[in-house]
Amino acid sequence: MKLNDLHDNAGARKSRVRVGRGIGSGVGKTAGRGQKGQKSRSGVAIKGFEGGQMPLHMRIPKRGFNNALRVEYAEVNLVTLQKAVDAGKIKAGDSLDGAALVAAGVISHAREGVRLLGKGALTAKLNLKLAGVTKSARAAVEAAGGSIELPVVKPVVERKPRNA
Repeated sequence: MKLNDLHDNAGARKSRVRVGRGIGSGVGKTAGRGQKGQKSRSGVAIKGFEGGQMPLHMRIPKRGFNNALRVEYAEVNLVTLQKAVDAGKIKAGDSLDGAALVAAGVISHAREGVRLLGKGALTAKLNLKLAGVTKSARAAVEAAGGSIELPVVKPVVERKPRNA
């Protein structure tokens, strides 16, 4: 076989159809769009439109509740921290917060804080500054000789109703 014998398989490269280029092309005049109407013109955006009737996505009942004030944490397990220590991404005895965990590649985003979960075991001594921790995770970190620092939470002040 020589370089000049190389070629694509038959039908592997197909040129695009140039619509609206005369009746001899087979897709001239209406350019394959049929005739008349909104869809035959450019700039059509009628995905959920049903001719003035209430669209289906608005007719069906809505369920559940999406809390706009929900706090989303980046969750980290003990086993993940231990693997990072074993791989040399984190040094034992280091003081770690969300930014340090992102820099080490343990998590991709710190979100609104990091929450430590108790899956797995931890043998390395780590000083952690986190947004939340489970009881089992706290016990494991302290058993390994580390410490956990949580932010100070202000008590919620009860408000009186306006009309009272």
